[in-house]
Amino acid sequence: MTIDYQRLRIEGVYKQNDAGHLMLRVKVPAGVLSAEQALKVADIAERFSNDGVHLTSRGSIEFHWLQYADLSEALRLLAAVGLTSRGACGGAVRGVVCSTTFGEGFPVVQSLARKLHRHFAGNPHFEGLPKKFKIGVDAGYGGSRHLIQDVGLVYVGTEEFCDLYDVWLAGGLGREPQPGFRYAEGVAEGRILPLLEAVLRLYKRHAPKGKRLKHVLRELGEATFRRLLETDRALYPTELELADAVEKRLTALPHAPRTSVTAAVFAGELSSKSLRIFAHTAARLAEGFMVLTADQDVAFLLADADDAADVREALAAAGYAGETTEERVTFRICPGGHECRMGLCRTREVAREVIAALGETGKEGSWAIAGCPNSCSQPQLADFGIVTAKSVPGADGVRRPLFDLHRRQGAGFGEKIAEQLDQNALLEAVRNLG
Repeated sequence: MTIDYQRLRIEGVYKQNDAGHLMLRVKVPAGVLSAEQALKVADIAERFSNDGVHLTSRGSIEFHWLQYADLSEALRLLAAVGLTSRGACGGAVRGVVCSTTFGEGFPVVQSLARKLHRHFAGNPHFEGLPKKFKIGVDAGYGGSRHLIQDVGLVYVGTEEFCDLYDVWLAGGLGREPQPGFRYAEGVAEGRILPLLEAVLRLYKRHAPKGKRLKHVLRELGEATFRRLLETDRALYPTELELADAVEKRLTALPHAPRTSVTAAVFAGELSSKSLRIFAHTAARLAEGFMVLTADQDVAFLLADADDAADVREALAAAGYAGETTEERVTFRICPGGHECRMGLCRTREVAREVIAALGETGKEGSWAIAGCPNSCSQPQLADFGIVTAKSVPGADGVRRPLFDLHRRQGAGFGEKIAEQLDQNALLEAVRNLG
């Protein structure tokens, strides 16, 4: 049987290797996963994957080592609990990510992220795009993740019962990192959907195949980009109601900052056994939900702060007591050469060596390592970021990776402080961080 791997992408499937293994990515709107969904994900991992899942830096779930014959059943099981992989890969609107700082605005942005997911997931008008299209909704400017989205929405407050957002456009990382620009300030929620549709139409018309929205901005310039966008917006309704008839309450939603307890999952690699424990913990103590964070961890939001000790006890029983250096250092890690065809190094192994080499300055900061220049782990937004720039053959003919080291000290992207380092030189640079 001939498999059309290119067509599979719209279903959230990538070819993992030449042996026929596949990766299936699942959208988790706003990163909020119910206990029932988590248990079903664990079932799928046990039956068809490698008995575990990978948590991504965009709050999604990836299964690795699947076979084509198992895809249909895996998708059916996901649909049974309201999850979809449609558009999680390929030229479509990807999973809508959400701020996971859990501040006062989290209930607001979580709600909008889920509404946008509902509108764009599987919508044929917004499939067949030149490349992926990413939307992020944040409760504030901390972390600067609005800079890396095709559309970044930052909640800035509520006036007269109307939620308001700053809108940032045309950001992205990859081989040509480009921070988004602020297109508009204080946009009412009712105007967000028409604006997003206009941006997508502009993107679809003007981007060559394989290019992101940031390419369109570079080619047109900001002034022409704005003019074309405003011309398109004038042809369509300026407002579309997004309100639900009732409050769709998922996680604990007190208006004051809530108590959260986080399980630090190294490299986002979570076994099905641990996921089951997390699901039962969420059902018992966190109103039935958990949150997959942008740092590839799992958080539990608690309506009752007195439950925090019980959650920590349950996590410790699952092996997440927060006592190891791997747990204490924030480190985003893509699958790299372990599971990704693009990977130029075995990221988890390199990350462990980096952690072992860290001094006190390094341990206090956040880290990310990308196994290739695509930068899926967002190294430019970490305090210290490692990008595997390329691999080169050694004297023995074996290819070895070379790394660029970035350091972030402001609100923008990290700056490259060293480049083309072999692994020994990288570890030495890490030891010398001051």
